[in-house]
Amino acid sequence: MLPCAQNGEEGNGRMKEKTGGLRQLYDFLLTVAILATATVLCTLLRRLDDGSGYVSLIFVLAVATISRWTEGFFWGIFSSVTGVLLVNYVFTYPYWEFNFTITGYPLAFLAMLAVSMMISAMNTQIKKQERLRIETEKEAVRANLLRAMSHDIRTPLTSIVGNTAAILDNEDSFSPEQKRRLLEDVNEDAQWLIRMVENLLSITRMSGGQAKIEKDCEAAEEIVAVAVSKFTKRFPNIEVTVEVPDEVLMVPMDATLIRQVIMNLLENAAIHGEGVKNIRVRLSREGNLACFTVSDDGVGIPKEKLANIFQGGLSEVSHSNFDMKKNMGIGLSVCYTIVKAHGGTMTAENQETGGACFRFYLPLEEGINSEIEG
Repeated sequence: MLPCAQNGEEGNGRMKEKTGGLRQLYDFLLTVAILATATVLCTLLRRLDDGSGYVSLIFVLAVATISRWTEGFFWGIFSSVTGVLLVNYVFTYPYWEFNFTITGYPLAFLAMLAVSMMISAMNTQIKKQERLRIETEKEAVRANLLRAMSHDIRTPLTSIVGNTAAILDNEDSFSPEQKRRLLEDVNEDAQWLIRMVENLLSITRMSGGQAKIEKDCEAAEEIVAVAVSKFTKRFPNIEVTVEVPDEVLMVPMDATLIRQVIMNLLENAAIHGEGVKNIRVRLSREGNLACFTVSDDGVGIPKEKLANIFQGGLSEVSHSNFDMKKNMGIGLSVCYTIVKAHGGTMTAENQETGGACFRFYLPLEEGINSEIEG
């Protein structure tokens, strides 16, 4: 496996430092650009009008703009001090000299400082409230997923306990064929529980909607192949067609989580896609993204479910081979969360020819893919 730039908590820490540095640079350049623009504008206006009443107004607007579009209080205060000094030095007689004895000078400074502090405080509060709202929504989604999954876990557990108790309490009254059927039901429910626990573990690895995941550059077709192989062992009666590109697509990912996404999509088609006999898995490249597509030939997704498909939109569904199977919409919600945590996107739609189609996109590791193509 090839290590990617973002790897584990160290990678996340480096990314935060890099992002913070870029933000500081952006704020600095924005502050310089706005103050320079205000200075040039006042210089041009002075050639047209000898008055100076507009200078303070322009610089107050400049300070207000800087305070609104920069992080924290520093750049607003910095621009207030710099703005007052520029007005004093460039636009107040005697020009190109500092004169701190001018009447009203302290008032102008305090006015600019007050404007910058108020706007910076409002901006900080707005951003804090927005972050809190987003975190609250993400936490609510996680709580709903966990609550729904814990509810779904009870059904197979009850079935396992009932079947094993029946065999143990009435061993002699069952024929070998009946025992085998009961044990097959137990095995099926146990497999379902394993997948539910895997989904549960995936959710617990998400922190505030952002996954603390370790990414390695993986060959996407290998991840698809492993997931399809596991699926076909469990659903041997469903034919799976796999299409992959000629080039090797190296994708930064947590291989276990992305395999789970593909497995969830395949199982969703098999369990909830009534009449599904064929599933198509396609891997392709679209620009700097790897596109994973899972489509089937079933009846598709009810239109009223499409809008909330990734929020647990599929409820219990009766299926000929499964008695009131559990909520696979939980699995789709986990898929969506995992893909988003990888910086990707996910969509669901019905095909014109029939059947459902799920796609998710993950960013490629450009440098490595370029070397392979070369």
